[in-house]
Amino acid sequence: MSPNLRPIPAAELRLIVFDLDGTLIDSRADLVCSVNAMLREFHRHELPDDVIASYIGDGAGMLVRRALGDPDDDSLVERAEDFFLTYYRAHKLDNTYVYEGAHEVLQVLRTHPRQPQLAVLSNKPVGPTRAICEALGLAPGMMRIYGGDSFPTKKPDPLGYATLLREAGVPPHLSVMIGDSDVDVLTAQNTGAYSIGCSYGLSPHTLEIAPPDVLIHHPSELHSVLQL
Repeated sequence: MSPNLRPIPAAELRLIVFDLDGTLIDSRADLVCSVNAMLREFHRHELPDDVIASYIGDGAGMLVRRALGDPDDDSLVERAEDFFLTYYRAHKLDNTYVYEGAHEVLQVLRTHPRQPQLAVLSNKPVGPTRAICEALGLAPGMMRIYGGDSFPTKKPDPLGYATLLREAGVPPHLSVMIGDSDVDVLTAQNTGAYSIGCSYGLSPHTLEIAPPDVLIHHPSELHSVLQL
């Protein structure tokens, strides 16, 4: 665990919001396979795993666009995204798993005397986001599970997080966003919430661009950060 950039008032937190990919689950293999299946379908060369992983975090549309090399042909991107999503929906749980220690943290949070409200806010489309959470046992206790198409805008735009705050009846300074990328940190900053960055995730290099208030290297470190 890295030193705090800004002390998090763990005992006062009333809303804890999790990103999904790279935070609660390792979905890298299934996303990489789905992107490369899309590239093969459109007669493009497959990309290395690390390159595809670096494109994850801003939603399916941006993932596909980046994998295609940011073409000017919007029709191509749209058709490629449709193929990618269809393929991914069928293969989203082939290799995806919950990070070691994440279930234990969630179980403690669900039964903690402070009774913080819990939510998932992902840029992945809401359909597969909810399906994955339900299949892997992450859904119980979640106040809301929102995806990248739940709102007109995606993270780091504050709309989704602000909606969660409103629905939970919690002010920003009593909430924290936990995620593995600069997108999550910026989402927290854009709403006045605290942030916890996960260096074990899919986009840890981006946390150097937007440093979180606290950086953790394993889900189990949330026990001490959140004073559980």
